[in-house]
Order: sequence, then C-alpha cells, then structure tokens
Amino acid sequence: MTREELVAAVDEEISRLEKVRALLQNTGSSRLSASTFGNRPRKKRVLSADARARIAAAQRRRWAKQKAAQAAKK
Repeated sequence: MTREELVAAVDEEISRLEKVRALLQNTGSSRLSASTFGNRPRKKRVLSADARARIAAAQRRRWAKQKAAQAAKK
C-alpha cells in the first residue's frame, strides 16, 4: 500500500467516525434509543374468530349501504 492510499484510508475512517459521533450526539442521551433496534421482526397480531366475524359483518353492512345508495341514484 502506498503512502497516498494509507492517507486516503485514514481520511475515510475519520469521516466515518465523525458521522457516527454526530449521530450519537444528536440522540440527546447516552443510552441507545429503541428505534436503534427497529429491524427486529414484529409479532404477528392474531384476531379471534369472533372479532373477524364482527369485522366482516360491519364491512357487509357498509357494502349494503353503498349498494343501496347507488340503486337509489338510478
């Protein structure tokens, strides 16, 4: 590795470290925030059969209301 390549590598590392330092200073605290761990998979939410039935019934009522409104226009 030549001297110029070493200097370029050191400059690149310094730049990277300055960016990291700026990010750490912007958090406002010494602890890492919860958003740091945002790449964790979320738990899948599960609805009960009763809840799914209520949601389906409500959607059918909305569709019926919309269909009735369209029929009234004609």
